[in-house]
Amino acid sequence: MSNGEDLEGRIALVTGGGRGIGRNTAVELAGAGMKVAVSARSKDEIEETASEIGGIAIQGDVSDRAQVERMVAETEEQLGPIDLLVANAGMAPDEDTAWEMDPAEWWRTFEVNVLGVHLCCRAAIPGMLERGGGRIVITGSGASYLPGATATGYPASKAAVCRYGETLNNELAGRLPVFVISPGLVRTEMTEGAFPDDAPWTPPELAPELVRKLASGRYDVLAGRYIHAEHDDVDDLLDRAEEILARDLNAIRLQR
Repeated sequence: MSNGEDLEGRIALVTGGGRGIGRNTAVELAGAGMKVAVSARSKDEIEETASEIGGIAIQGDVSDRAQVERMVAETEEQLGPIDLLVANAGMAPDEDTAWEMDPAEWWRTFEVNVLGVHLCCRAAIPGMLERGGGRIVITGSGASYLPGATATGYPASKAAVCRYGETLNNELAGRLPVFVISPGLVRTEMTEGAFPDDAPWTPPELAPELVRKLASGRYDVLAGRYIHAEHDDVDDLLDRAEEILARDLNAIRLQR
């Protein structure tokens, strides 16, 4: 990519890569020349995606430490050192009212959406630091701050993920960029039926395109910022980077 790194031959690991946003992202990155490993619990789906893009499929549960460490190890053994981690795996189950829902079922959303992101980052970061390069893109959600939500688990977990990504970027400042993106409201198995047909659906290609751009290195100055695939033009943000940093824009903050 112009003004950034050539993605040809670079290595990416995409979690939740068997369907929806993760699958589309894997296809986009492969189209840019990256070698892509896709992981998820659904073996058939990731094998289909991997076959389509000439990548590899690694079955695993992001909430299980041993399985995540195996995902990273197998990616590096079969493809090479990971240049890009796309921590995308997530879940949004149908929820009963908070006080009627089984606590273990409610907590499962956090195990996948928050612990899963942490375990993937934790497993990938040491190798990136040792090699002196790499990037992480975490899939956040507008549910982390938009008003009107009634289900408690998913919005709370995504709020945690957004804060996690920002502070992880602070920890890694000057060494590895960490981005948190919102893909928007995309039609997937997770959202289908939960929103009306006339909802403000986001074109499905926008989030994968954003991930590809962030992978290029051109936008590293925006690391730690909250970037929306539909509402934010990253080239405009790049032009305004000095203002964004000075005024702490594209961040989820309490306003008084």
